[in-house]
Amino acid sequence: MFLSQRRLPRLARGPFIRAACHRLLAGRRGGAGGRDLGMSTAEYAVGTLAAVAFAGVLYAVVSSSATRSLVSSVVQRALTVSF
Repeated sequence: MFLSQRRLPRLARGPFIRAACHRLLAGRRGGAGGRDLGMSTAEYAVGTLAAVAFAGVLYAVVSSSATRSLVSSVVQRALTVSF
């Protein structure tokens, strides 16, 4: 049953809200014109693994002694600048 065949609640009778409801439900009808509205479980798993790998690399870079000395020298230089 399409949105035009349903009885809409009172708040959803405005033209902007009705158009938004049509766009929202258009992707859920499926078929050739339907949109993919989300990720599947496999895509979530790959995305999670990529995020964890990126976090591990970022932690290794930030916690290295070279990065600490670089940040320390930048802060030291910023504190000793004369105005």
